[in-house]
Amino acid sequence: MNKDNKKKILFILPTLSMGGQERVVSRLSYFLPESFEKFLIVFYKDRIDYPFNGKIIFFNLPLFRGPIKILTKVIFLFTRIFTLKKIKKEINPDFSLSFGPEANIVNVFSSLGLKKIKTIVSVRTVESVHFKRYFFLLRWYYNFIMKFVYKLADKIVPVSNFVAKDLIENFGVKKEKIFVIYNLYDIERIKKDSKEDLREFKKLFSEKKVIISAGRLDSQKGFNYLIEAFKKVNENFSETILVILGKGDFKKNLEKLVERLKLKEKVFFLGFQKNPFKFFKNSFVFVLPSLYEGFPNVLVEAMICQVPVIATDAPGAMREILSPNLKEKKIDGLFLGEYGILVPPKDPKAISEAISLFLNDEKLREIYIKKAFQRANDFKLENIIKKWKEILS
Repeated sequence: MNKDNKKKILFILPTLSMGGQERVVSRLSYFLPESFEKFLIVFYKDRIDYPFNGKIIFFNLPLFRGPIKILTKVIFLFTRIFTLKKIKKEINPDFSLSFGPEANIVNVFSSLGLKKIKTIVSVRTVESVHFKRYFFLLRWYYNFIMKFVYKLADKIVPVSNFVAKDLIENFGVKKEKIFVIYNLYDIERIKKDSKEDLREFKKLFSEKKVIISAGRLDSQKGFNYLIEAFKKVNENFSETILVILGKGDFKKNLEKLVERLKLKEKVFFLGFQKNPFKFFKNSFVFVLPSLYEGFPNVLVEAMICQVPVIATDAPGAMREILSPNLKEKKIDGLFLGEYGILVPPKDPKAISEAISLFLNDEKLREIYIKKAFQRANDFKLENIIKKWKEILS
């Protein structure tokens, strides 16, 4: 197809490293049809963990860590808006698609006065819950400004029905603007990658029953509750170990907890892994202990890798994924959903009981492996790309 006949789409992200939204953008860039010419704006200097099928433009703003990180986002706000507006005028895209609060703010305000561009914002988390983490003024700032962002955007794409409900109830978003699209997964590629050799980790995974989790090492992810739960599990099942994939500022807190619970030889932090699937495939059970999630990539990826899953019944898409038809039975405080077990958030006792259930009942584990993979197929590329093509028409 002649380049001049292609529709231009501009993706906007803070970084292209580690997180779930970055992985989604990478997949979209490859699986949206060639009738789109793709560009990506990245705000911060950082490494690239995921490939992008198109042209990448870096703002090269400094990326700070810790509390100052949030302040720099506000300080550099106008710099990003004016820079992005200039780029939009040069590229003249048909669609401008951003991911997450920071990018959504910059995307919408840089499109003011540029009538040709359809501005689409993707909402990746339960924002009414997420903003509560910030101190008062910053919380007020985000709650205030996001209402304007959603009012000015042409289309809003929440990543789950739960997130859509949150936008309607807490940010006054009109239903007509909302188009729910789940994350997409290249199932065949994930299956292939899951068969890769574990190399230096092979012995670790072959000698023990591995309880695994993955995500940014952050208080939101609830890894401290999982570690506390594992303490109880390991007392009864000494053949178990806990492996956590990911990196983040909360690692030191988690390491101190591991030391306090005398689990140093039983809990392993393996850092960020470009191919987490080979670790999932060789694990006994996957646990998602998050306090809230928009739509957890790693949960579905573990299901594709044919490992049974346990997740918190917290704000977000976990129930949508594991028990969409609300067909479940309750056993001792655990909800046995259609495709995985749901436990209350911040509840180490419930997490330990759910893990123990699988350790005691191999037949139940095998049933959930099959069911989990069956459910994961609902999120395959073809199904989700079709929805993206509809809103980009």
